[in-house]
Amino acid sequence: MTETKARASDSRRAAFGRRVRVLRVARGMSQEDLADAAGVHRTYVSSLERGLRNVGLDNVFALADALGVDPSELFSTGGV
Repeated sequence: MTETKARASDSRRAAFGRRVRVLRVARGMSQEDLADAAGVHRTYVSSLERGLRNVGLDNVFALADALGVDPSELFSTGGV
């Protein structure tokens, strides 16, 4: 992977993680609450929000369900 592509991937993961955090906090959920509702480990949510994870499709849907949003909302840069 070229350096430019690597930076783009890092940026996308970071943006996704920020969006998950914004939605989680807006709903008054802790990372542990979200993890439990989505069926993932709390450290997974933590690393996802910090942009360290490349989230899989199944987890996109699990997180969206847990947050009560359409999966497309996790990719939005708009308001809550």
